[in-house]
Amino acid sequence: MVTAHASVSEIWNWLSEIADPEIPALSIVDLGIVRDAEWSSDGEELTVAITPTYSGCPAIEVIADEIRSSLEERGVHRLRLETRLSPAWTTDWMTEEAKERLRAYGIAPPSARLIAATDIAPSAHNDEQIVCPRCGSDATELVSRFSSTACKALYKCRSCLEPFDAFKRH
Repeated sequence: MVTAHASVSEIWNWLSEIADPEIPALSIVDLGIVRDAEWSSDGEELTVAITPTYSGCPAIEVIADEIRSSLEERGVHRLRLETRLSPAWTTDWMTEEAKERLRAYGIAPPSARLIAATDIAPSAHNDEQIVCPRCGSDATELVSRFSSTACKALYKCRSCLEPFDAFKRH
């Protein structure tokens, strides 16, 4: 028996209200972590597919709990959460609005110029620079390939002298 339930569009709107636990300026939808939401053919169970930004992302359980809680509060009582590791998450799944919110939050968003942040040993002759999200200068330097989370690198701006995170492209 099919019961009345929220539309898939409404489900996506609800999911877009869930903040990423590591970068609260963005939602899990903005980041592209939510891959799919669909009702079963009988309309009784909702399946939400999520992909972590890294296969060992420690925040994925918190995200799953937040999804369960948020949807339960809105009357979704039969939920199946599916973690998809393939295809692997990529920064290409982030919305352009998310990248702008990252910059406003003080984190350099991923771009083609973030290659140096993910190199095993960035070469001294690699002249590509990350733009400081605070002052807009490209006079920046890599401090550490890893920052507060595995998906970010730590940079320092030589113009405003402020440290900042840069979201790694992958």
